Amino acid sequence: MAVIHTSHVKLPVNGEGAYAFIAQPDDDAKHPGVVLIQEWWGIEPHIRDLAQKLALEGFVVAVPDLFHGKIASEPNDAMRLMMTTRKNVDRAVNEIIGALNTVKNMDNVEPKKLGLMGFCFGGFLAYTAAAHYPDLGALVPFYGGGYDPKPEEVARVNAPVFAVYGSQDEGIPPEQRQKIEKLYKDAGKDFTVKVYDAGHAFLNPDHGMGNEAAAADAWPRAINFLKEHLK
Repeated sequence: MAVIHTSHVKLPVNGEGAYAFIAQPDDDAKHPGVVLIQEWWGIEPHIRDLAQKLALEGFVVAVPDLFHGKIASEPNDAMRLMMTTRKNVDRAVNEIIGALNTVKNMDNVEPKKLGLMGFCFGGFLAYTAAAHYPDLGALVPFYGGGYDPKPEEVARVNAPVFAVYGSQDEGIPPEQRQKIEKLYKDAGKDFTVKVYDAGHAFLNPDHGMGNEAAAADAWPRAINFLKEHLK
């Protein structure tokens, strides 16, 4: 079984306090890079676990801590942290781009076109950051709520997209999913959407509407999408 090395690195953006959790194979080989973006809870164990699962699949993974050490345990706390970040999305995007550049500059990362994956609030931020970072190889947003792009924003996303949703997710109505898909396809983008019979955050067994069947199908599809496009 592969050995995974974890660490923390400072991100050279936004002054002090910006850092990322790193998970990577502990070997001398070259690996594709992925930046993974947290849910509204912060970098809780579930997010660290996903990062390490990605590393076991052969990726170098960075998770920027957009809440700077804070982790919510209750929905009200998570909402407060998320809303604070939403008020300054540019700051969060800068830190995501800082994480992307940090991974890109690592000697053991190849190719230099990276993957960007996000969950819940992190799905929204993955979509958003992708429009500001044209050198992506793949974009994988899971149930990214609150994303309502304009055509010019979609036009700036150059990476192929695999978007995952739950049909029972009351925060993302079907009309919104369909609008996003239409905008991307009208713009000629490589956009694949997969909708599961599941609720929001179905991949999170602790803080979501966990659905083992949906999770068991969605995660390998996302991994395969990254492997297909990051080579």
